[in-house]
Amino acid sequence: MTTRRGVVLKTLGCALALGLAAPAEAGVFVHLFEWRWPDVARECETFLGPKGYTAVQVSPPNEHITGSQWWTRYQPVSYKLESRGGTRAQFIDMVQRCNAAGVAIYADLVINHTASFNSGVGTGGTSWTPRNHPMYSPADYHSPICSITNYQDAWNVQNCDLNGLPDLNTGSSYVQQTIANYINDLTSIGVKGYRVDAAKHMTPGDVSGIRGRMTGSPYVFQEVIDPGGEAVKSSQYFGTGAVTEFKYSTNIGNQFKNGQLKNLTNFGESWGFMSSNYAVVFTDNHDNQRGHGAGGPNILTYKDGALYTLANVFMLGWPYGYPKVMSSYAFTDPDAGPPGSAVHNGTSVNCFGSAWQCEHRWREIANMVRFRAVTEGAGVSKWWDNGNNQVAFARTGKGFVVINREGSTLSRTFSTNLPAGTYCNIIAGDATNGTCSGDSITVDASGNATFSVPAMAAAAIHVGALGSGGTTPPPTTGNVTVNFTCTNGTTYMGQSAYVVGNHASLGNWAPASAVKLNPTSYPTWTGSLSLPANTSLEWKCLKREENNPANGVVWQPGSNVKYTTPASGTGSTSGAF
Repeated sequence: MTTRRGVVLKTLGCALALGLAAPAEAGVFVHLFEWRWPDVARECETFLGPKGYTAVQVSPPNEHITGSQWWTRYQPVSYKLESRGGTRAQFIDMVQRCNAAGVAIYADLVINHTASFNSGVGTGGTSWTPRNHPMYSPADYHSPICSITNYQDAWNVQNCDLNGLPDLNTGSSYVQQTIANYINDLTSIGVKGYRVDAAKHMTPGDVSGIRGRMTGSPYVFQEVIDPGGEAVKSSQYFGTGAVTEFKYSTNIGNQFKNGQLKNLTNFGESWGFMSSNYAVVFTDNHDNQRGHGAGGPNILTYKDGALYTLANVFMLGWPYGYPKVMSSYAFTDPDAGPPGSAVHNGTSVNCFGSAWQCEHRWREIANMVRFRAVTEGAGVSKWWDNGNNQVAFARTGKGFVVINREGSTLSRTFSTNLPAGTYCNIIAGDATNGTCSGDSITVDASGNATFSVPAMAAAAIHVGALGSGGTTPPPTTGNVTVNFTCTNGTTYMGQSAYVVGNHASLGNWAPASAVKLNPTSYPTWTGSLSLPANTSLEWKCLKREENNPANGVVWQPGSNVKYTTPASGTGSTSGAF
C-alpha cells in the first residue's frame, strides 16, 4: 500500500531563517503502531515515562476511510480528529497526560494525498468522493492525473498519484495553508513533533512552504526512502528537519541475519548513511516489516526473536542517529489491522497476551533506553570482536555492551573503561535502589570486568545502574506461560467457559473481557496465557454467552483462586464450577 514515500526539505540556511529547531534529537522514541489514544495515555504514565522514552509516535489522528486494514489510516477523508485511534477529546487527553509524564507526542502526518477508492463515509461521519473532501475540491490536486511509474524522474515522483492515491497540489498556497491549519491545531493541543509521510512525493519547496506557515518549532522528521540511484535524494530534505535513514534498517538486518557482527565496528556514515545529526533510525518500521517501503528479506522483525532483540540492543547502544523502537501487533496478512474490530471503544492493548507484541516493553530493549540516555555524548572505544559474531564496545566512561550472536557462551574479561564498582546487567534484570533483579557485573580498580554471556544473548552495564544481584537472569521477556483449567463447565449452545481475574490480561474482572477457554475434554475447559513472572493473581472460572457477554453469566462459586506465576518456565492453576 505505502510502498515508496518521503519528505521535502530546503537548504539549512532557509531552515534557520524560518527559525526551525536543529534536527538532532537525543534519547529514544517508540512507535506505538495502531494504539488507541487511551492506551497510549496509560502507557505514557505507567511505562514510557518511567523508562525514559523521549516520545511516542502515534498513528495519523485525522479522519480516514473505514475498514479493518492498517493502511486505511493513511487515506485521509478530512482533518477532523476522529479516527480509529479515538475521538478529539481522547486525543487531547492523551497529549496532555503524556506531556505531564514527560513523553512527547509525535503525530504521523498524511498530507501528500487524500483517500482513494470510489467514495464513502469516513470514521468521523464525513461523506467524500475522490478529489472531493470538505477541505479540497478537484482544483486542489495535480493535473493532469498521472501515476508514478519512473523513480528516475523527480517530476513524476512528486506530481503523480502514489498507488492510486490522489496527489495534492502541495505547491498551492491554499493547500499549504489548509495543511498548516491542521498541523497548527495539533500543535496548539500540545503535539511536540511530526512524522511527514510520503514527503519524498512532495518537492522540497512545497514542504518548505508548509513549514513556513506552521507555528512554533516542533520536531519534524520526514519519510524519504532513498536506496540510492534515484532522482529524489534524502539530502534534499535536510533543510526542513530530520530524515528517515532506511539504509540503516536494511544494513543492520543484513549483518545480523547474514553477515558478521565484526563488520559493525564503524557502522554509520562510513557505510554511506546520512549524517547522524539528521538520521532517524530503526531496526524495522510499520512499512518495511510488512515488505513495503524498502522492505525485503533482510528486515528484522519481532518474528526473528532473539536475533531481533540483539539488533535492537546494538541500535540503542551504538551512537548513530535518533533511534525509534517499533511496537507491533502479530500478523500473517500484511494488510491486517490491529487486533479487535475496525473501530473499537475503550482501552484494548494487552501487552501480556499474544496479539500485541509490545517490543518496547521487552526488558532488553526497554532497559537500553536508559543506557542510551546515560551514555549520550560518549564516544565508542574498547571495540573487541572474535573475528566473527561476538562483539563488545565501551561508551567511554559511561557504559559497556557485549553481544553474543553465536551458539556458545562468551566468557571473557574486558577492559571496560568504567569506574570501579558493582553494576547491574540491565539486559538480565532491573536496577532498583541499589539492587539488581538479575545478575551483576563487578568492575575492578583497573576498569576490568568478567562477563559470561549465553548464546544469542547480550549484556550491558552503565554508570546509572549500580547494584548487586543474583547470578541467574530472569526469563528474556519477563513472561511465563500459565495453563488454566476449569472443570465441571457444563454449558448450553452459545455459552462457553472463560477465565477472568484481577489482571489486564485476565480482563480486570470484566466478563466481557474474559479470556475464552477451549472444551478440550468437555466439561473440562483449558487454555494457556502468557503472564508476567513472579506475579500474584486472583481469578475465577466464568460462563457467559459468546455473542452476548452480559447473558448467561455464571461465576465459579466460593473464594477467588489465588495464584503466583513462576519465575520462569510454565505454571498451572485450576478452578471448578
